[in-house]
Amino acid sequence: MARLIKHATLVNEGKLYISDLRIENQVIAEIGPDLSAKPSEEVIDAQGMWLLPGMIDDQVHFREPGLTHKGSIASESAAAVAGGITSFMEMPNVSPSTTTRQALADKQAIAQRDSVANYAFYLGATPDNLDEIKAVDPQSVCGVKVFMGASTGDLLVEHPAALDAIFRECPTLIATHCEQGSVIQQNNARIEQQYGTPQIIHHPMIRDDEACYQSSSYAVALAKKYHTQLHVLHLTTAKELSLFSSAPLAEKHITAEACVHHLWFNEQDYPALGNLIKCNPAIKAESDRLALLKALHDGRIDIIATDHAPHTWQEKNVPYPQAPAGLPLVEHALLTLLEQVKRGAMTLEQVVEKTAHNVATRFAINKRGFLKEGYFADLVLIDPTRSTYVHHEQTRYLCKWSPFHNTTFSHQICATFVNGELVFDGDKVNTRHNAAQALRFNR
Repeated sequence: MARLIKHATLVNEGKLYISDLRIENQVIAEIGPDLSAKPSEEVIDAQGMWLLPGMIDDQVHFREPGLTHKGSIASESAAAVAGGITSFMEMPNVSPSTTTRQALADKQAIAQRDSVANYAFYLGATPDNLDEIKAVDPQSVCGVKVFMGASTGDLLVEHPAALDAIFRECPTLIATHCEQGSVIQQNNARIEQQYGTPQIIHHPMIRDDEACYQSSSYAVALAKKYHTQLHVLHLTTAKELSLFSSAPLAEKHITAEACVHHLWFNEQDYPALGNLIKCNPAIKAESDRLALLKALHDGRIDIIATDHAPHTWQEKNVPYPQAPAGLPLVEHALLTLLEQVKRGAMTLEQVVEKTAHNVATRFAINKRGFLKEGYFADLVLIDPTRSTYVHHEQTRYLCKWSPFHNTTFSHQICATFVNGELVFDGDKVNTRHNAAQALRFNR
């Protein structure tokens, strides 16, 4: 359907300006003031609203295949578009793990059938799947995910020879989870000796800044040695920030990311929220949170993502050592960032840069992430005058809970468009049509 969005405040490439925007044949056909409606067009009056390129989330765990009691591509992509996320890149730690091209193809087929948002998938690295890594298609695979020192099953890669080979031979971007397992084990043993069975308040002590730094500095050293395209996921510590450059994004082959929950919560939130905010790497001190925000401003952190990782309420409500790590985030991630804007912690232009422009640029995504004529119409309309109240039962996640329960955000997502189709109208997600597409990468 052709659509004309009138009188919106567009946020794009560091500028805010009032304009109209026309959507035709899945793309942004025209941007300009006082565009005249065509007879067949739907006209949307967006006066007073912000029009942003949809968030591109480069790190989610949608749990399919094999873990669909926690979430599915259908359920979690629906929550994502309700949160203004129009594209996602999904991680390989499902069951079976996504460590072969066939497993990638199987996921693509599920997403083609069920996803409401655009999609791409990471191939998971193992100590012995180098041939699969070398054979991936850089134009259809967003990257290769390497769990460096903190994972379970076949996705843990610790041996130096295996890591060297992956960093040397990988034909596409490498995304790393960096925590050093030996440091975590030592910290855990010390906590057990000092306090007995560890509790949730000990989580940032067990997975501390040294565990993160030892692993991330190793990854950066390997990337410098082989000139690898490296993207370090979910930084959580001030200490790690010294590893990254404030140079323009176009000049970097090593980039860094922060996640919305590490920008929102700190270790003072553990007593109230407990295992609901248990995640790896851990939410840490307020000084670390503030350092991450500072690094967003100076360019050392290039991208903001979610690391959306749902678990059931029952799985979370067990003693700390047995509770799984991860929390559901996609439905309210953008709202948390808009709240940061209201607080003065970042600007609206920076939110768009870190959630859309830079993701599209870093991953070389074809014609997405900007409000430009000829680009796919992946858009989100925000009303800055209406609030959003969060309650567990009202979430769209399969797990039906949110770490933001009882929070009132100051903005409301009024519409989300994926390839020009209205997939969220501010109330309901439209899953009747198949608007979503596989992301393509210009590599």
